[in-house]
Amino acid sequence: MPELPEVEVVRAGLAPAVTGARVAAVEVLDARSLKRHEAASGDFETLLTGERIEAAVRRGKFLWLPLAGGGALVGHLGMSGQLLLRTPDHPGDDRHARIRLHLEHPEHGELRVDFVDQRIFGSMAIDRMAPTSDGRVAGFSADVTGPWARSIPSQVAHIARDPLDPAFDDDGFAAALARRATGIKRVLLDQGVVSGIGNIYADEALWAVRMHGEQPASSLSRRRARELLAAVREVLNRALAEGGTSFDAQYVNVNGASGYFAHSLNAYGRAGRPCPRCGTPIVREAFMNRSSHRCPRCQRLRAGVRSGASTGASTPVARVIPAATSPGSSAGGTPARG
Repeated sequence: MPELPEVEVVRAGLAPAVTGARVAAVEVLDARSLKRHEAASGDFETLLTGERIEAAVRRGKFLWLPLAGGGALVGHLGMSGQLLLRTPDHPGDDRHARIRLHLEHPEHGELRVDFVDQRIFGSMAIDRMAPTSDGRVAGFSADVTGPWARSIPSQVAHIARDPLDPAFDDDGFAAALARRATGIKRVLLDQGVVSGIGNIYADEALWAVRMHGEQPASSLSRRRARELLAAVREVLNRALAEGGTSFDAQYVNVNGASGYFAHSLNAYGRAGRPCPRCGTPIVREAFMNRSSHRCPRCQRLRAGVRSGASTGASTPVARVIPAATSPGSSAGGTPARG
């Protein structure tokens, strides 16, 4: 699932091409990709044709293009969605193309944006905008701004700010952790608390601070909460610098190129391989219908504390999924304390 780094790479690639462009024509090739568009608001093609795009904006993994008419085109990539920039004469032979936007840009001339989605979990929709609850800028749009900047699409309004958002509330994040007895990884994936992290980057940040994913969020000190947030930001920024994480051909940027952060991962996807810090084989564990990866030596659950302990809830211990151990030399280092 594309998360903040992948969607920001797409946003940054789209922004110069779509900002200020007029939508000359719209082709809906597969109506299933309009599943989040409210039919009662009007016909998608009719609403979008003739509109001018003001910017490309992102919050977490959600992307939207504010329109001069007051609404926004919201793009949700899902698991396999791609937004690809094309020249007008591109053959358009991609059998997974679902929606095409034909644009006229005042500087770049005629362009085309293809929404390609093999598994059709993603979507596009015209959505209404509403003022942000805190009155601050809704999302990241680089140096582009306008009257739309403090408004957010209704489909995105419930999503918390992401850690790279200048308006992100660090103290509010720490306070939210203190109120939750569930495992810290679950909280990192709760988009009502913080957005844009996702499974891969949660594992990487937890590895960086030597923290077990089942450690109750409420058991973290303010210092540890700050360390974790700093690690999350560092991981997201490094992923951005390398173009995101690509494990297959589904995630690409607007030019069809893959990201390279998969080559820099320390924990995720490295089951059986030595921990880069201490040499202990990384383990893969079942977690919420997906997988978690951690070092069993560096990332121990603190003694006497289990997820759900303060509420009396019973939380099952994650099940380790066997993986073949790859040979490798120990990198040294010390295990986590407690």
